[in-house]
Amino acid sequence: MTEPLRSGGKELPTGKALPTGKALPPGSAFTGDDGTADPELARRQADYAAGVTGLGPVVERLAQVRVLVPILASLDQEDYTEEGLRYDKEASAGIVALEAPDGRTALPVFSSVAAMTAWRPDARPSPADCVRAALSAVAEDWALLVLDPGNPTQALIPRPAVWAIAQQQPWLPTVDLGVVHPEIQAEVAAVVGAIEHVAAVTCAPGRSAELAVVLTLEPGLTRAGLDYVLAQVNRALSQSELIAQRVDGLELRLEQV
Repeated sequence: MTEPLRSGGKELPTGKALPTGKALPPGSAFTGDDGTADPELARRQADYAAGVTGLGPVVERLAQVRVLVPILASLDQEDYTEEGLRYDKEASAGIVALEAPDGRTALPVFSSVAAMTAWRPDARPSPADCVRAALSAVAEDWALLVLDPGNPTQALIPRPAVWAIAQQQPWLPTVDLGVVHPEIQAEVAAVVGAIEHVAAVTCAPGRSAELAVVLTLEPGLTRAGLDYVLAQVNRALSQSELIAQRVDGLELRLEQV
């Protein structure tokens, strides 16, 4: 397994290929495609990689363009000649999936043939519009897309953004350039703030997850009382439709009064 890729300090899926057996044949709409990147997408990727903008502009453009899905050959059966030389008796080709550090599965997509070759020279590009690629990922219950893994402008596309692309809907990032979206802050305050023994609640960018819910609890709670309050908080957050749709992952932090 290769080392995890990183973007903005976050681990991206590894280069470990998972056997899928899936195929995504190219469509006639891409006849004559020269395999180069969309210039506007490339510009937005560069701005995101440099920290000039958040991921939102990348996702917005990505939803409008052609991507290249890597196809890799896999050996289904091998045999040996009388001289003891190994040969491929039966082989097939299919879409490669990547395993994220948290165990979720990601579909890699590339903006250009050059970006794909830099990742895996043996990969064969299959063109598809990104909406179709996102629909394929959702249909297979693959939570993530990874744009141009192994390249300087690689970017992890989180689950809510993948769903938005598949549904051809706008995506609003939960955290953009270190700032939590006001709707998310308001929703967390509404569903958690009224829970008994919660003195205050705020939101911040997460360390191990996309979003951190920061709790200030009333002093004097026993261990059992603390466990009860945290269970109530988790239940309230899990029942929020807005949080389920918009937030890719949550972590809880406790602060003293």
